[in-house]
Amino acid sequence: MTRFVRWYGSGPLHLLVLTGYAMVRLFAVQPRAVAIWFAGAAVLHGLIPLPLYSLADLSALSVLRHRADAADRPVVRWINHPRVPAFLSGPLLLVWFPLLLRLAAPYPGGTGLSDGVSPGRRPAITGVLFAASAVALAVRLRRTHRPGDDEGRLPAGHGTVA
Repeated sequence: MTRFVRWYGSGPLHLLVLTGYAMVRLFAVQPRAVAIWFAGAAVLHGLIPLPLYSLADLSALSVLRHRADAADRPVVRWINHPRVPAFLSGPLLLVWFPLLLRLAAPYPGGTGLSDGVSPGRRPAITGVLFAASAVALAVRLRRTHRPGDDEGRLPAGHGTVA
């Protein structure tokens, strides 16, 4: 709980009340449109992206599984390093897809920017997320196993390094 308070800056009740307030305000303006949007998002998410990214995750796990010859070294949980940037890239695509598909007519008038600015930014941000994750994985692997350092090794069968 203290970790959440340190990260968020307040307790979970504050976040819940703030979310409730935003929902009340949204439903007060366009209740039918908001309800349709939430129902559609839930159904579409369950039918299209959920099976796709579940399949991609299972494929990554099966293809890149650690080999048996590395049993004397500690195992680093590497799978979250591609998962996190992929997860963060999804909302970016969701937010920016109207600009990517040139469907956002009021965007230039509302922001003062042309709609040609954003299509390059999303892939750049996604690339930076994946690069930062790769650097974090490399640092973890370096800390876990240093050549000639037997203290960093775990005997075979003694769990994983978090």
